[in-house]
Amino acid sequence: MRIAMLARNPTLYSHRRLVETAEARGHEIQVINTLGVYINVASHRPEMHYKGKILEGFDAVIPRIGASITFFGTAVLRQFEVMGVYPLNESVSISRSRDKLRSLQLLARGGIGLPVTVFAHATSQAEDILDMLGGAPVIIKLLEGTQGIGVVLGETPAAAKSMIQAFGGLKANILVQEFVKEAGGSDIRCLVVGDRVVASMMRSGAEGDFRSNLHRGGKANSIKITPEERSTAVRAASIMGLNVCGVDMLRSNHGPVVMEVNSSPGLEGVEKATGIDVAEKIIEFLEKNAKPYRTRTRGRG
Repeated sequence: MRIAMLARNPTLYSHRRLVETAEARGHEIQVINTLGVYINVASHRPEMHYKGKILEGFDAVIPRIGASITFFGTAVLRQFEVMGVYPLNESVSISRSRDKLRSLQLLARGGIGLPVTVFAHATSQAEDILDMLGGAPVIIKLLEGTQGIGVVLGETPAAAKSMIQAFGGLKANILVQEFVKEAGGSDIRCLVVGDRVVASMMRSGAEGDFRSNLHRGGKANSIKITPEERSTAVRAASIMGLNVCGVDMLRSNHGPVVMEVNSSPGLEGVEKATGIDVAEKIIEFLEKNAKPYRTRTRGRG
């Protein structure tokens, strides 16, 4: 099988593991810098070029598209889809998951447990926003933030009101969420591949930090999840339309609540915490689902 991987940094742990695993299983894989691709969209025969050469003959594409280049990255991925290449995750699903508000709305419609959340732009009514959430403490998030950046904790009503108004001064869209105190500053990440959870870890924030992101110094340990948590993760992935994703959830007094569904989850933390070869699970999924290029092109012309 010939696999294309859209990734700007081939040296990252996750990208190296996917390349090593694919090659070890006898596949050819090419890492393509997403921003280096250019597309002919007007031709009767669509083409993509990279470093002066046509990109063709791929059976599958693994999109590892950073949040900062979502628009361009999903356009490139969409062109692969137009050309009949099987995507590990589809472009529309990635776009859906990157829009935090839209993803929460879809999850809520699907009956997934969520923390109480208020979306706002005009923040002059900070007191009413806090009342809708049942008061402080609350988590305040920039809608465009990633990896814990643009996420703050308003511990008291006065502090929360001040932070909400400060974000409003930036003319930014924000999410204000209830603080799930019983989670103890920890969350659960479930790695979903296909229709099952293949690995799970509990992430705890660094000393004095309520955020559990490993990029911000958090720690991770393997964890056994409950049947309800497993079902929630798989359903959340299905609602987003993602074949591979990381589902982040908290353990609340009323059951698991989903915080985010990540379409390009890192593999380092979960593989090291659990000892599970997640990269192999991902390549196995492609082997079962991607149709060979030669079969798709047979009979054309």
